[in-house]
Amino acid sequence: MDTPIATPLSLEEFRKQREKPVDVNKEFNESMSALDRFALKITDRVGTIGFFLIIFVWTILWLGWNLLAPANLQFDPPMGFVLWLFISNLIQILLMPLIMVGQNIQGRHAEARAENDLEVNIKAEKEIEIVLQHLEYQNSILIAMLEKQGLKLHECFGKK
Repeated sequence: MDTPIATPLSLEEFRKQREKPVDVNKEFNESMSALDRFALKITDRVGTIGFFLIIFVWTILWLGWNLLAPANLQFDPPMGFVLWLFISNLIQILLMPLIMVGQNIQGRHAEARAENDLEVNIKAEKEIEIVLQHLEYQNSILIAMLEKQGLKLHECFGKK
């Protein structure tokens, strides 16, 4: 006769061993400083189509006004657009490091979520293994019951 299969963990034993799930998003948000939150808000707002449209419309209006308006109403001389270039560069210089900081924060958050996903997958794999142990144990009990009645497994399914 085959070696008996060990009794798998009971549900109660398994629950005692199980670690409580962690809310990675909550932990990450609590660990951010006020400056991190500010950089992340700027990154989230600047990276939208709305912000792009604001800049696009502002540029069209500025350049269009200074090209097409009467000369006495133009405030930034055409073809040089010095003031427009200055303001545009100032926006870029200020936003570039903020966006980079925000992207770094988003990257750290993504890494924390990925690590948590891995932990959840490992836990799920252990749970699946326990379910398989239970199925194997139940299977061995059923086979033992058949053998006690003098039947072979292949006989029960009509196979030769």
